Amino acid sequence: MARLRRNEYVRSHALGNDYLVVDPRALSFRLTRTAVRLICHRNRGVGSDGILTIERAGRAQFGMRVFNPDGSEAEKSGNGVRIFAKCLWDHGYTRRSRFTVDTRGGLVPVTLRLRGRRIHLITAEMGRATFRSREIPVAGPDREVVDEVISVDSQEFRFTGVSVGNPHCVVFVDDLESIDLARVGPGLERHPMFPRRTNVQFVRVDSTGRVTIRIWERGAGETMASGSSSSAVAAACVRRGFTGPDVAVHSAGGILRVHVAADFAIRLTGPAEEISRGMLSPDLLLRLRG
Repeated sequence: MARLRRNEYVRSHALGNDYLVVDPRALSFRLTRTAVRLICHRNRGVGSDGILTIERAGRAQFGMRVFNPDGSEAEKSGNGVRIFAKCLWDHGYTRRSRFTVDTRGGLVPVTLRLRGRRIHLITAEMGRATFRSREIPVAGPDREVVDEVISVDSQEFRFTGVSVGNPHCVVFVDDLESIDLARVGPGLERHPMFPRRTNVQFVRVDSTGRVTIRIWERGAGETMASGSSSSAVAAACVRRGFTGPDVAVHSAGGILRVHVAADFAIRLTGPAEEISRGMLSPDLLLRLRG
């Protein structure tokens, strides 16, 4: 299949977390913060949880930038990199089943698991998780951020801070449904403890090999699934001794499987599906160029 044409996009989802993939070299406008917000708008634009761009990369086969629907840029996305990898394969950018993607959050080796010529599952090596405050980052002295107290609107939570190339605040709870995510999610995302804001996960441990999560994504809000969130949650579970190294992470969108190595290197496996391929209309392009 041919590469993306002028002002064309591919829309895909990974367990309900949807992204648009575009090639900036084929766009007739600059992908500014304002343009990203308009394109991602569910009523006035195409609608998505973010935009992925195909970039040149000196230290990898491909580069990828990740834009949130509020126009901000994320370091890395586990679901995004799988969507990105599928687009590269399906639309003629590569014929390799193994390649590396360069992101702001580090290099991500990717393996496409094929059935014939079609992708069945995609595995992404998400790098090593770290709990060090200066690497996440989390305010205060340099330390491992494990089982600390944080308060939002007079409500206290215990959290573990993790980076898998982007920041995460993992909160273990007994009852997920009791969490008012629309209220506490924004408060935790923008808490002074997190100078670059943070992704937030509330986690219920179901067994030594299964957890269930709810996700508040930085710059996007509540999402059905997140690969980097699932990676961070699995790392936190292993660090706290709640699970073994192989964790099935259940979210509203489905199941992602994460392996946590002894050095906390993360391997993430899950599906990605294309929804549509389309052209930005003249009306929308007029607004994007305005």
